Amino acid sequence: MVSTSRIEEDQKLVKQILTGNTKAYAKLFTRYKNAIYFLILKMVINKNDAEDLTYETFDKVLRNIESYNFKFAFSTWLFRIAENTCIDFLRKRKNNHVAIENSNDDDAEFSIGEDSIQSSVLNPEEVMIREQQLILVQNLLEQLKPRYKKLIELRYFRDYSYEEIAGELEIPVGTVKTLLHRAKSALGKLIIQ
Repeated sequence: MVSTSRIEEDQKLVKQILTGNTKAYAKLFTRYKNAIYFLILKMVINKNDAEDLTYETFDKVLRNIESYNFKFAFSTWLFRIAENTCIDFLRKRKNNHVAIENSNDDDAEFSIGEDSIQSSVLNPEEVMIREQQLILVQNLLEQLKPRYKKLIELRYFRDYSYEEIAGELEIPVGTVKTLLHRAKSALGKLIIQ
């Protein structure tokens, strides 16, 4: 949960952005860049796409800042824009795969379109890419402190809830959230390097 002081500080920065203050925008970007990146990475599972979509999200934020409703936390609005940006990206990617259409002369035509054949099985190239990404993430995890590594593994590889992690590590849920945030920040710094 975002603290009231953070909400107020974010809203103050938004007001400054509305007056043309680019430093305020840079502060919000720096504050939320890693969180948005990891949210998007979890959805698209591709480092380059996640990076591009992170910048696209912040571009949309800047272009639509006048539509921000001060009744709500800025972070809620920002994360919604990021999620919608990912959903749009994934829809476009899904609709642009190759379809085989039968013609009258028994020859197959290849075209891009929405009536494409879909498969839930990954092709060999996708399997190799996923394996390489997993190896990359595991190598990065090895560079983290053991406690951070354990938190990331429990949360993102085993899908433990905050409460389950707290029980496993015998620490309060609030501490789990704080340490997980630090772990993601540390991992983000390693990814960006």
